[in-house]
Amino acid sequence: MGFIVRRLVFYVVAAWAALTVNFFIPRAMPGNAVEAIMSKFPNLQPSAFHALQAMLGVAHPGSLWHQYFTYIDDVFHFNFGVSVSQYPAKVSTLLGQTIPWTLTLVGAATVIAFFLGTALGIAAGWRHGGWLDRVLPGLMFFQAIPYFFLALILVDLLAVTVHLFPIGQGYAAGYVPGWHWSFIGSAIYHSVLPAFTIVITSVAGWMLQMRNVMITTIGEDYVLAAQAKGLSSRRVVFTYAARNALLPQLQGFGLALGFVVSGAIIMEIVFSYPGIGLLLLNAVTSNDYPLMQAIFLVITFTVLVANFVVDLVLVLVDPRVRSQEGA
Repeated sequence: MGFIVRRLVFYVVAAWAALTVNFFIPRAMPGNAVEAIMSKFPNLQPSAFHALQAMLGVAHPGSLWHQYFTYIDDVFHFNFGVSVSQYPAKVSTLLGQTIPWTLTLVGAATVIAFFLGTALGIAAGWRHGGWLDRVLPGLMFFQAIPYFFLALILVDLLAVTVHLFPIGQGYAAGYVPGWHWSFIGSAIYHSVLPAFTIVITSVAGWMLQMRNVMITTIGEDYVLAAQAKGLSSRRVVFTYAARNALLPQLQGFGLALGFVVSGAIIMEIVFSYPGIGLLLLNAVTSNDYPLMQAIFLVITFTVLVANFVVDLVLVLVDPRVRSQEGA
């Protein structure tokens, strides 16, 4: 219990620090959110300037600390304000429209890449020097290519030239988003190419990491003892070697899952995918403080929660962590 309490305290402090930094960084950027709205709506009366200041919580520079405590209170009440770039839409509404797209695409692609890369890494580590080791440099080539560059190549080959996949967007024009098979099928069809891009550019990293840890693990005494007992190769690989080699992989997976919410910004730009990464880019270029703060906050808390869940999993699967906890 001591280990979990210490980690929980750490994450609470990290969350408070993230909230503070999240508040001050957008305000250190050049530009003014109220002026951005006034420039987009030239017919607004001058009296609207003060009303917008009050609504956005940027009354005047001298009230910075008042804005800070108001911001903290609003966060605890899930009140993220109104978007500047898409005024008068609420920030919570925009997040609700974009986060599911990113979670579905990037989340599914990350999970597929993790399990595929981990399985290949286990096989390559157990039979190191085999054909999988010879394939690994080719996969690392895709890992080294910037994914947006590979995405452009795939779009040109498979979408523009061959017409096998659509060029972009989250679904075909004319469909109304909803839980019906026509829309779901269109969304899946439009997500195959960007998902394949993410998987092909990340699977080698998971494979290489798992392979290297497996090679180290199979030289440990407990693995050699299991082999000397005459246990089957399957049991030695999965019960003794892979189970212990998987622990560092899980920590990296937790961090990767946390960053799923941030999306792949450039990938979403290339494919015009309606995810949170593209929304973040629009918020930054429009000096949309409320939207930027909400997106950064969602990303930060997702990373913290994902890592805390990984810590809980490690306590369950790793006896060494449980022994530290008991100490």
